Amino acid sequence: MATVASMAAPSQAGTITFGSGGNTFNMEFVTIGNPNNTADTTGTPNPAGRVTYTYDIGKFEVSEDMITKYNANFGTANSLVITKDTRGTAKPATRVNWNEAARFVNWLNTSTGGFAAYKFTTSGVNDNIALWTAADTLDYDATNPYRSKRATYVLPSSNEWYKAAYYKGGGTNAGYWTYATLSDTAPGNTIGGAANKANYYAGKYAVTQSASFSADQNYLTDVGAFSGSGSAYGTFDQNGNVSEWIDLIGGGGTLRGVRGGDWDDTADALDSSSLFLNDPTDELPGLGFRLASPVAVPEPGTGCLLAMAGIAWGWRRWRLFARGT
Repeated sequence: MATVASMAAPSQAGTITFGSGGNTFNMEFVTIGNPNNTADTTGTPNPAGRVTYTYDIGKFEVSEDMITKYNANFGTANSLVITKDTRGTAKPATRVNWNEAARFVNWLNTSTGGFAAYKFTTSGVNDNIALWTAADTLDYDATNPYRSKRATYVLPSSNEWYKAAYYKGGGTNAGYWTYATLSDTAPGNTIGGAANKANYYAGKYAVTQSASFSADQNYLTDVGAFSGSGSAYGTFDQNGNVSEWIDLIGGGGTLRGVRGGDWDDTADALDSSSLFLNDPTDELPGLGFRLASPVAVPEPGTGCLLAMAGIAWGWRRWRLFARGT
């Protein structure tokens, strides 16, 4: 057991191919180094962003095409088929809830000869996970019973996502940016040209706003299109485009974290103080996800969230449901 706990997974940095036959797709990862970095005490939660190990994270968000090709492995009548918006194959996959994202992650692990990250004891794609327990000898980590310590692919933890987005990358000027665009100033939302850009709503979208909300939902940039400005580690769209699920458990194990802001958010949802909570079955038009790959043992669980994050959850749920249904 001790040997497994200290075992490091191989780095996934670079382009990884998943699937088989006509249903293959590529996902690009970047490495987040500078292990044992100092935590940020200015954002939410406080502290945030300290990760003791090197790990990899998706350079971009998961696309509709990736979900479509995942679905093709099961057949349309299968209980593990994931529903999503259909805006275009290269668009970020949205209306994918946390539980569905976790199923997708598990398939990436098991289809490549690895071990499931999340423990499901029922067969429905929208069913909630169970905790790993001490009886699950090879998977259980007492500090983080939500994901297996053997998994190669996971949903990013709160600290993994935060560090990739906001950390300056080490060196003599190590610290944290307020935004995931290498800036302490809110990014502009006209894509292209100068640095510090993101796709979000600020009286207009990065593309001209439509009169109807249905059409407005198309204001998403393609996965891999380098919309906006990158983080210090070379990730894109951690601010803007779509908000992203993270592997953060709150509210007695029921709620899941959401970070990053989306095409229908204003700039105040993009900064490092913005953390929201949603039910794991929520399927929303501005909410997607990216993956991480821990290269060492999983980081400690986050435990209870700050009360202010709980307040943000209520605002987020109301706002997304009000405009997103």
